[in-house]
Amino acid sequence: MRTLQEICAEDRRRPPPRVTAVMMLGLAALAGVSLIGPIQDESTTAELALDIGVALVSVASVPLLVRRPVPGAAALAVLATLSPLATPGSTMGTYYVARNAPLPDAVGIAVIGFGAHLVQYLWRPIPGIDTFWFVLLDAAAHAALLGVGALARSRAELVMSLRERAARAEADRDRQAERARLAERARIAREMHDVLAHRLSLLATYAGALEYRPDAPADQVARAAAVLRTGTHEALEDLREVIGVLRLPEGDGSDRPAGQDLRDPHDRPRPQPDVPEIAALVATTRAAGTEITYAHHYADPATLPGLSARTGYRIVQEALTNARKHAPGAPVRVRVDGEPGEGLTVEVVNDAASAPRDPALAGSSAGLIGLAERVDLAGGRITHGPDGPDGSGFRVAAWLPWPR
Repeated sequence: MRTLQEICAEDRRRPPPRVTAVMMLGLAALAGVSLIGPIQDESTTAELALDIGVALVSVASVPLLVRRPVPGAAALAVLATLSPLATPGSTMGTYYVARNAPLPDAVGIAVIGFGAHLVQYLWRPIPGIDTFWFVLLDAAAHAALLGVGALARSRAELVMSLRERAARAEADRDRQAERARLAERARIAREMHDVLAHRLSLLATYAGALEYRPDAPADQVARAAAVLRTGTHEALEDLREVIGVLRLPEGDGSDRPAGQDLRDPHDRPRPQPDVPEIAALVATTRAAGTEITYAHHYADPATLPGLSARTGYRIVQEALTNARKHAPGAPVRVRVDGEPGEGLTVEVVNDAASAPRDPALAGSSAGLIGLAERVDLAGGRITHGPDGPDGSGFRVAAWLPWPR
């Protein structure tokens, strides 16, 4: 039973109806030219009628040749035993089978054609050509038809193979571009979650303080309002950036590799914070009223891999955000240690909440899931869970690679 691929390949090789009509007209023209010989040789009426009948049948057999190449070519070869006017159709059938059928079938048709023309010669010999030379010419002609047809078939299969390979390569390229685009958008979404969650929770803390202490001194109110204004502006800028990327039309930027900035090439990319920026992050959070103890001892951060450095910053940022959400008023301890060859250790621990939680700041645990993905991509390890004798606190600890 033929496979679907073989059937499709045969359908691609099968010529359209107009090509079949052209083949029939060409064969009719060749048969008409071949008919001049018997007429000039003053063949008998019976032979002339046989020749004309054979010519008509051979022309009518072209659709069978196109539809079923091997049986059609065999029928044309059998007709060649009766009349020289079937020779054009028989040679056409031999070439067509060699062009469109497997080599064993083509060899079989060529042998049948050779034998049919030998029978034709023995029945109606050609004056001036002895048997040896006829056999030699007959064999050479069918071998040439077989070789040229097989060469054309091989070339057609090569072209088809190259086209299919090019189509697969293009499809693979499109899939890789789509994966890169989705990976970039997922990366940006993770960045926006980390940044916006931290900033919005910080803004909520300042807003809550203003609501709780409406009688605060004017300078404190002014500082809080300035933080709210700056934080809101930065959050809007981040939100505008991610919305602009997600609104990119299909295909825009999709051919860029994952991790490449998808914004306007004229915009200067915003630097990504890393381990040295943790101090500023702690200071900002401390200014919002959170009691933080920050201890750090690490080697030159310039030798720390960029992915590990950025991931370390995001771990602290997410842990401080979660502490404000779930343990308001609780002291927080941040420790960052590391050196080349030993790795970078990041630990954030908060005690139990000492103030009521704000329901508006309830989280979905997506931040910790995102941290686990980041750490895994960086080749590190992370643990998180309750901390303390009674399990009322929370601890996040991670190790990130820092090669020598």
